[in-house]
This record gives sequence, C-alpha cells and structure tokens, in this order.
Amino acid sequence: MSTQRAFVVEHLDPELGPWSALEYACIARESHARNARFLLSSVPAELQMPADLAATQGLEVEQRSVEEIFADKKDRVCLLDPAAKTELSPEDGDQFDVFLFGGILGDDPPRDRTSELRKKGYVGRRLGPKQMTTDTAVRVTRMVVHEKVPLEQIPYVDYPEILINEHERTEMPFRYVKDDAGEPIMPQGMVDLIKKDADKAIDLF
Repeated sequence: MSTQRAFVVEHLDPELGPWSALEYACIARESHARNARFLLSSVPAELQMPADLAATQGLEVEQRSVEEIFADKKDRVCLLDPAAKTELSPEDGDQFDVFLFGGILGDDPPRDRTSELRKKGYVGRRLGPKQMTTDTAVRVTRMVVHEKVPLEQIPYVDYPEILINEHERTEMPFRYVKDDAGEPIMPQGMVDLIKKDADKAIDLF
C-alpha cells in the first residue's frame, strides 16, 4: 500500500490575496480528485480564509509549520526550489511522500521566498528554468511524481497573452501547463480576476 502523497504550501505571507485564494482552491480540488492531501501550513491564527476557499473540498489549513507537521519524516520531504541543482524526476515519487512549496511562488520578479525553507535543510528539486504560478508548480510536480511524466515531456505554454478587451492584451510572465486544446491551465475565475485587475490599472491613469 503506497503512502498518500501530500502537497504542502508554506504560506509565507501575512495576508492572502485573491490570486492566491484561487490558486489554493484549484490545488485543493485537483489534489482531492487524485487522492492526495493539500496542506496550507504556517497560516497565522488571525488570517481569515475567504469563504469560497474555506469551503473547498480537500483543503487542510494548518497553523503549524511544515517542520512540526512532518517532524518524523524530514527525509521524505522534497522542497521544490528554483535554486536546486537537480531536476524533479519520476523516481522522486518513490523517494519522497511530501512535496513542499514556498508561497508565494508566483512573484514577478521572483523574490526567492523559498530561501526561508531552504535553510531548514530539506532536499531540493527544480522544476526547470521558468517561473511558475503556485498551482502550476504543484500540477507539474504531481504529473512527474504521480503520473510519471518526465519534466521535459509535459506540454507547456510560456508567457501566454490574455485578451482583456478588443484593444488590449496582457502577457502573463509565467510558464503554464497546456490543456488538450493548447490553452494554459489556470484556476477557475483567474482570467476574470486578471481582467478586473487590468481594468483597475487602466482606471488609475
């Protein structure tokens, strides 16, 4: 009987923005559908989860840090680290049960939030050279360790353009997994949020 895999985002931010809430809900749903756990760790006690996110099946919210939760299995925790020397491979699915991500991964430019977790001494693996959103990083990791798809065989789309209106597009500065139609896989509601944010930016001028 194989151990149930856990995907953990250590929430390294005092707040939880609407982008992160959509990404976390997406990770929770996808993990639950594949019989994997999704934990949001180090969540401050005073941080109120948005109602939609709190109601999402598969989400486990923890005030404890990943160090406390998995204290007895540190050697089975893999830190997804852009600075790691070794790429994630399907074989890592046999070596590790817990896959750890430092939120917020989707910063542009990257702020190396993962450095706080790197100091804790976890084994690191890399997901290639391009910056990914948090949900994409978890999706790619799951495809590699669970579905045994090598990193280089995953279909990607880099820096896709989102149509805001008939006159305007915005480029997303991230790598995404491509769906069967060749479109980037994004959380439900993300495109609407991007459009709303773009409208707000336009209103500022």
